[in-house]
Amino acid sequence: MNTLRLSLLRDDLAVSDKPLLFSVFLLIFGGIACIFSAGGGMEQGRGYAIRQLVWCAVSCGAYVSVVAVGYRKFMDLAYPIYALTLLLLVLMMAFAPEVKGAQRMISLGVIRVQPSEFGKISLILVLSKFLSRYPPLSLKLFLAGLAVGAPVLLMVLIQPDLGSSLVYMVIILAALFTAGTPLKYLFSFGALGAASFPFLWLFLKDYQKMRLLVFLDPTRDPLGAGYNVIQSRIAVGSGSFWGKGFLQGLQSKLRFLPEPHTDFIFSVYAEEFGFLGSSLLLIFFGIVFTRMVAAGLKNRDVRAKLLIAGITAWIWFQMFEGIGMSMGLMPVTGLTLPFLSYGGSSLLSLSIALGLVGSICVDSAKPYKQLYSESK
Repeated sequence: MNTLRLSLLRDDLAVSDKPLLFSVFLLIFGGIACIFSAGGGMEQGRGYAIRQLVWCAVSCGAYVSVVAVGYRKFMDLAYPIYALTLLLLVLMMAFAPEVKGAQRMISLGVIRVQPSEFGKISLILVLSKFLSRYPPLSLKLFLAGLAVGAPVLLMVLIQPDLGSSLVYMVIILAALFTAGTPLKYLFSFGALGAASFPFLWLFLKDYQKMRLLVFLDPTRDPLGAGYNVIQSRIAVGSGSFWGKGFLQGLQSKLRFLPEPHTDFIFSVYAEEFGFLGSSLLLIFFGIVFTRMVAAGLKNRDVRAKLLIAGITAWIWFQMFEGIGMSMGLMPVTGLTLPFLSYGGSSLLSLSIALGLVGSICVDSAKPYKQLYSESK
């Protein structure tokens, strides 16, 4: 029985999207190299890189496990998983210590976990299940779709974690769009959000307001909130075309660049590998996105299409924001750059999401395998 299961698992992994996985592995190991460099090489970077390698091994196991289980079984448990996520967020707000003005981590012995990272998966699952059954073609069902995603979004916003809450909103809008929501509802919602910004401004923390202000003018507070953006732009620009070379970046080595192994990992990468390396990075991300979209188009299950849409929107927005804020083109939100930034919760949640994508690829290939076996 175990031999049969292993054989089936090998067959499933054999039909996984290899260009997608190859691109992801290159991104991950490129990130580990930058984490090593950002930490000063052997001085401190070795510890960061080793921990990230351990999380990489754990994430590989998670990917294989999710592919073996299949996305359909996760979809069956979408509501319980979503409820568990909400419970974890409540417990975190009740018991987690406050760090830098926010409650984002739960300590499990020597491991710290960020529930909001896994909340993205549960949100995508529950939206995929709900919207496939109740397509948001009317105003009532459109509002119902928003209501499904609202609880987890608001709880993350209360932490406060403005960056992750923006990711949640992008996931919700992507799922609603893919499910067939009339554009007039989406545009009206966007206009309402823009009109309510002056009101929302009153509820932002002082540091969040300053981040938005220095986005418009980094010189407004060059030694405070604007310092991160200024140093990051210097790092990206100093990479020029070819880059300074691996371990040769000065901004992170001389500690001018804050949080170089997490928030500003792209700045480290761009300084050391330049415009050419950054272009290759974008190409690999492009392969990831196109292969995921292709997997969604091949599958006839509406839930699978919605699942792919949510995961793609999640990874795309974090990539866009992570690179954009390093170049001063987007406000600083503290979001990690997918696959590259240091962080176990981020890498593990992304691997689970890719496992769901891999499962959809397997599901799409099954009819063709069956037809081939019957023809022999």
